[in-house]
Amino acid sequence: MSDNVIIRNIEKLDSSVIAELNSAAVPNVNLLEEPALYSLVESAAYARVADIEGDVVGLMVAFGPGSSYQSLNYRWFDDRYGDFLYVDRIVVSEAARGRGIGKKLYDDLSAFAEGRSSCLACEVNERPPNPGSMRFHERLGFRIVGRQETDGGSKSVALMLKTFS
Repeated sequence: MSDNVIIRNIEKLDSSVIAELNSAAVPNVNLLEEPALYSLVESAAYARVADIEGDVVGLMVAFGPGSSYQSLNYRWFDDRYGDFLYVDRIVVSEAARGRGIGKKLYDDLSAFAEGRSSCLACEVNERPPNPGSMRFHERLGFRIVGRQETDGGSKSVALMLKTFS
């Protein structure tokens, strides 16, 4: 399993490896070059990696309400909800999938959200489809609260929310 996984803040030294992880996950996340990705990390409310014995195998970046972040999907939530953490991206390396890394990142985000937010928000691609991510998020308790087309209609996303009890 993933008992030796450490979830830690992203550091500048991680910028090249997180850019590689992000690039490998396209089209499930948007492509960002290393400087743009690290700039995104620096402006996020939450930016952490999953580290196994010094190897970064996953990353998660999230924003709270009122951010200047211009993502259409983030803006959709910011226009409708006043109290949320929006997961802009979660990426787990191909080699580390199925080891509970994504769940550990979400567990850490949920602990971070305690006292800060009443819900988590994210989107999952429906066009192009990402059925693995949809199943994963549904298992974690996310539900679809809206849909949106982006990139001139070439992409469609399910906008999802998980509320804390």
